[in-house]
Amino acid sequence: MSNIYVVGVGMTQFGRLLDKSIYDLVDEAVGLAIKDAGCTTGDIGTAFYAGATNGALQGQTCIPGPIAMRRKGITGIPVYSVENACASGSSAFNLAVQALKAGSCNVALAVGAEKMNVADKSKMFAIFDGGWDVSTVEQNKEILFALGEGITPPPGSISERPYSVFMDVYAAFCRNHMKRYGTTQRQIAAVAAKNHQNSVYNPLSQYRDPFTIEQVLASPPITYPLTMMMCSPISDGAAAVVLCNEDGLKSLKHAANRAVKVLASVVQVGVERTIDEPEKIISHLAAKKAYELAGVSPSDVDVAEVHDATAMGEILNAESLMLVPFGEGGPAAERGDFTVGGRIPINPSGGLESKGHPIGATGLGQIHELVTQLRGEAGHRQVDQARIAIHENGGGLYGIEEAVVAVNILAK
Repeated sequence: MSNIYVVGVGMTQFGRLLDKSIYDLVDEAVGLAIKDAGCTTGDIGTAFYAGATNGALQGQTCIPGPIAMRRKGITGIPVYSVENACASGSSAFNLAVQALKAGSCNVALAVGAEKMNVADKSKMFAIFDGGWDVSTVEQNKEILFALGEGITPPPGSISERPYSVFMDVYAAFCRNHMKRYGTTQRQIAAVAAKNHQNSVYNPLSQYRDPFTIEQVLASPPITYPLTMMMCSPISDGAAAVVLCNEDGLKSLKHAANRAVKVLASVVQVGVERTIDEPEKIISHLAAKKAYELAGVSPSDVDVAEVHDATAMGEILNAESLMLVPFGEGGPAAERGDFTVGGRIPINPSGGLESKGHPIGATGLGQIHELVTQLRGEAGHRQVDQARIAIHENGGGLYGIEEAVVAVNILAK
């Protein structure tokens, strides 16, 4: 039961999809994944449904997974609802891998969906308020905002319009990295410009217009050093993945020649650390574990999809995954190392700031991209000779980093 494969992927357009319900999105993504796998709903042995906003925005608390799956015609099997902030979809993927390894089923489904654009915009922003320990909100702010001390935002670099407090947190991460390693605002903008360029070739991306570094820098400020084009939007969307073990692969003969192998799947929380201990960063620890399980090294990786709710996330995660040394993510981005055709292509999908960020669907959307890359089906954004892919997806905040992180390694 040790060999696990992705045999089907499906994803809706990500964006402001006002004419579609949450169930429309689920139906489309699951239908595409099942068709891609060459199976039927009757072949699914266990399903894991990921979402973080169904209760707050649609009022469907407690059982969003069972409701969504039965509406899709998936009945008579175990169905689990999974919530782990922005890492919800990746957590569902990991649970599907574990179920298959345990032999509790031969074919499993992971699906994530969010309908975040609703009429009441105050509700849209309020959903993020639970992404950290709500019993220590002021203490959370004090700890996180302190990371950005020592760099004074230039005049006019902070928006007068309201935005999520988490943008201030992301900005603090940016300023800390700038202070520690000399990272520049232009280097962060280089990430966003590269990702907006990649999204031109992704038909499922929320935004598909190319932008230069100068245009990214000139876009409306959020909070220094972040501008609007460096930040992910509010998104609707769904993504689904069909996985199987060896027995399942034998029964899905249509999918065998396009199957992608799961070399490692890790989900974990962090450890206590200080800002001066980058070797203990949650995503770094998860990546080390994933590389060991997969039997590969960072130098073997051909393509990566990492969590970039802001463009700075790509720099931080490239370093944590050991694709570049700590402190060298900014210069690497500016040199073009992370472009398609560069030394290590990252986020060929367009990343969260271009492709979109429907929380529960985000991780599975990233896996959709990597499977597409490993199959050689990504068209103009295809990474040449892609054989090993790494995926990183983080969610929530605890202490000075994400509350939970998922890292997956896939192989052609």
